[in-house]
Amino acid sequence: MKCSKIVKYFVRHCTTTPSSNVRVRFAPSPTGYLHLGGLRTALYNFLFAKSRGGQFILRIEDTDQSRLVSGAASQLEEILSWIGMTPDESPLCGGDFGPYQQSERRHLYTQYAQELLEKGLAYRCFCTERRLELLKKEAARTKQPNKYDRKCYNLHPDEVEEKLASGVPHTIRFLLSPEMQKLDDIVYGEFSHDVFATEGDPVIVKSDGFPTYHFANVVDDHLMEVTHVLRGVEWQVSTPKHLMIYKAFGWRPPEFGHLPLIMNQDGTKLSKRQGDLHLESLRKAGYFPESVLNFVTLVGGGFCEKENDLDKIYSLEQLSELFNITHMNTHNCKIDLSKLELLNRTMLKRQLEDETKRPFVVKECQALILKKMNELNLTADNIDHESVLKYLLWAQDRITKPGDIVSDELLFLWHLPNKSEINVTISSDLIQEIAQLVSCQNNKELMKQLKLLSKTNLLKFPDLMQDIRLLITGRAEGPPILELIQILGKDKVIQRLKHFIEC
Repeated sequence: MKCSKIVKYFVRHCTTTPSSNVRVRFAPSPTGYLHLGGLRTALYNFLFAKSRGGQFILRIEDTDQSRLVSGAASQLEEILSWIGMTPDESPLCGGDFGPYQQSERRHLYTQYAQELLEKGLAYRCFCTERRLELLKKEAARTKQPNKYDRKCYNLHPDEVEEKLASGVPHTIRFLLSPEMQKLDDIVYGEFSHDVFATEGDPVIVKSDGFPTYHFANVVDDHLMEVTHVLRGVEWQVSTPKHLMIYKAFGWRPPEFGHLPLIMNQDGTKLSKRQGDLHLESLRKAGYFPESVLNFVTLVGGGFCEKENDLDKIYSLEQLSELFNITHMNTHNCKIDLSKLELLNRTMLKRQLEDETKRPFVVKECQALILKKMNELNLTADNIDHESVLKYLLWAQDRITKPGDIVSDELLFLWHLPNKSEINVTISSDLIQEIAQLVSCQNNKELMKQLKLLSKTNLLKFPDLMQDIRLLITGRAEGPPILELIQILGKDKVIQRLKHFIEC
């Protein structure tokens, strides 16, 4: 964004944080592909940073080794670049605050966990999974919060040393204090939650030596000098716990803002298991990054002076200029995937209007057509640049992405119908006569002659039209005959009619 625009933005929104100091992070776990919910979190962090001249950091939180998906970490960064949100700092591009994968920062977590132990603000817990499960069941039976009972907090130091020397597996728990933590949420306003009363002392280092999310994200956000944390509202109840950890170290916490959940149309939460909502799936399906970006800005607010017009596509720069975190909604919002279709159609039209981008769309469609023809063992017909562009322009209000051009409804554009799959009632002589009419008549006169032909041959006119469409396209349903002649051209229609007779 240009400097003058940044200044204008700051004047408008009266931010109190110096633009050069703003640092935000997007910190996904590589347990699957990035989906629309994760993209919305990444986008709003990106826009928040760029609207203030700040830095957007990608950090991979891979401390839960049991749930890692091979290749997901590198794919996350690659898909962000595809969408246009290249990080300023990340595992691939590096930076002054790395490493940017938590699995490579274990020595730091060990160091700071030891500091808390020495301060008496954390303790080692040797309780087995079985004992913890029994505590959970008892809490459920008595309808009490599932809180750890601090049995290991009361262990004598000699007993702790003995267990350590014996190699007894253990975790490290953070010692909560019985005080209400208040949060001035950038989005939701004042929020408070009594973690001590409802959760008990949280584990900050697991028995495998890896930190939990609650501990690692605090350490990393501090060391990476993150100034603002924007994340899903599901993490809001955990934030008071994080504030306590900041306080234990004597660190100044960042400002927190929580984003409303994006829900499915049926009210269920978006899940990484919904493959059709993965960014990689959308990319392979032919959705443009610009339409995907604009789609996720339609829910949740966060913009001033932005129209939610499905015929308008905003660039990342424009979205950054319009973004205002104080305009975020505080209620959960549902996505309507039909709007993504319409936005992608708008983007496709824009690509076809742009003389510099049009050849790439045509080339992509040619590759899709050849692939489809090979899959169906068909011979491609008229897929030169001029023909493909002509058909794309004709079909642009019928399709939403390039792949739709080889849908069942439009497949007829690219190959001659297969005679063995066509069942018509009209004779070859009548087909020859129809071809002659197409050749000699204008559209208005042609329909008159076809109606006369149906009457002369004792055929119902709709049945005759259906047979002609079958001969031209191989399908009983589809565009009107005159429209087919217009798009394919008289010569191509005559060729297809005669092809049925001659083959």
